[in-house]
This record gives sequence, C-alpha cells and structure tokens, in this order.
Amino acid sequence: MSVRRLAEENVQPASFAFNEQNAIWAEATIRKYPEGRQQSAVIPLLMRAQEQDGWVTRACIESVARMLDMPYIRVLEVATFYTQFQLKPVGTRAHIQVCGTTPCMLRGSEELMDVCKRKIHKDPFHLNEGGTLSWEEVECQGACVNAPMVIIFKDAYEDLTPERLEQIIDEFEAGRGAEVKTGPQIDRWFSAPAGGPTTLLGDEASVGGTASGNAEGEGASVPPSNAARAKTAADETNPTLKTPATAPAAAEANAKAAAGTAEGEKPAPESGKS
Repeated sequence: MSVRRLAEENVQPASFAFNEQNAIWAEATIRKYPEGRQQSAVIPLLMRAQEQDGWVTRACIESVARMLDMPYIRVLEVATFYTQFQLKPVGTRAHIQVCGTTPCMLRGSEELMDVCKRKIHKDPFHLNEGGTLSWEEVECQGACVNAPMVIIFKDAYEDLTPERLEQIIDEFEAGRGAEVKTGPQIDRWFSAPAGGPTTLLGDEASVGGTASGNAEGEGASVPPSNAARAKTAADETNPTLKTPATAPAAAEANAKAAAGTAEGEKPAPESGKS
C-alpha cells in the first residue's frame, strides 16, 4: 500500500469550519453515539468535510479532533488510512477514479488511464490546467461484471470504452456532468447479461407451466409437497397413530393390539412333534 501524506503546506488553508447546514448535521451525528463513544463519528465527519471542501485538509483534521475530543494523531491515522479520503485538492468538476484491478485490467482499464493521462494530466493526483479535473487509479470498486469502469465522486460509469470515457470527461469539463448517464454505458440493465436474457424465453417458462411439459397441461404425477417422501405403509410413518408423548393411554392400547396381532400370527406347532 502506498504511503499517504497530507498535501504540501503551500496549498493548506489556514482554517476549517463546517457551514451552517453541515454544522447542524455534525452535531446530530455525534449525538447518535452513546456517551463516551462519540469518537465513532470520526469517519462520517471527515467524509462530510470532504464533500464540503472537496478534500481533507490539515485544518479539517484538527477541527474534527477538537469536536470529538480526540488526539490529533488519531484522526490523522484515519484520514491517511482510508483511500476514500482525498488528501490533496482534486478537480472541482470531476475526480475520476479508474479501477485497475484484474477484471477491469483484462477488459481495458489501462486504455482508460491513457485517456486520463492525455486529457487531464500525465500523473495521477494532479489537476489539469484549469483545476477542474483530476484522476487516480484505485482498487476494486465492486462492478467487476461491468468492467471496465470508473467512479466520479459518488457515481459509477461502467462498460466503458476509451471513446466513451473521453465523451464523459468532456461533459464534466463543460459543467454538464449531472446530465451524463450513470451505470452501464451499453445496452445492459444494471449487471444483467449484455443484450438481455438468452434463456427461459419460451412458454414453458411462464407461470403455471407444468413440470412434465405435456401439451394437455396435466399436473405432475407426484405432488411437489410429497415428491421427496418415502413410499411406505409402516406404522412409524402413520400420522394418525398416537404417541406416548401426546396420548399415553391410546399409545399403550395400540402397542397391546400390535403385540396381540403379532402373537396370533405365530405358526402352530406341527402335530407329532414335541
């Protein structure tokens, strides 16, 4: 894992404060945790600060530490450990996270990175000339079926080609990012097969179809509820017989009757033999 450090001092702001709406949200979030456990709010507060300013600053870490009565180093450890936190300024209109894990790599993620290098900056975590765009390579983002893919802020853009990513970058650069379709960029419904389903398309797949598939629509010879039951007439499987646990007297009578029947069925001794 790469070493993650805070941005250089020359880009760090002098102070940080939540705006009025986020300050109210932060106080309510802290109150969700039991007394003495308020430090559990560190990740939500850092994420809200990043959403407000675009990245996590040194002043932000210090402010969150004071709000939660935490040592500064503890908050710094959290901010530098999780890659979801941006420790340097990112593009104001789009920060593109290109998945480079094996499924995406096999389906062309390196070509997507080449697009980012050409249209944004040759190195990750660097802004373009206008400060509106930036990019980075990340690990798996959970859309392997729809590889290759990128995430821009909180939205995923999947089944990409280099040409389609170029179009998306141009739209964000022009300030029209909210109009770009999210999710799969091809004829696919979420992670369903590309082009639609290819099996179970006939009438036999309709509701009410029979297991045997005969033309007359006759039911199965064995009801589904009994399909796995053994075919036996043994007394042990007779649900009408009483058991000692549920009806002791009836069970005893059944046992005596069974014993008498068994005794009567014994063969008589042959004549002339002792």
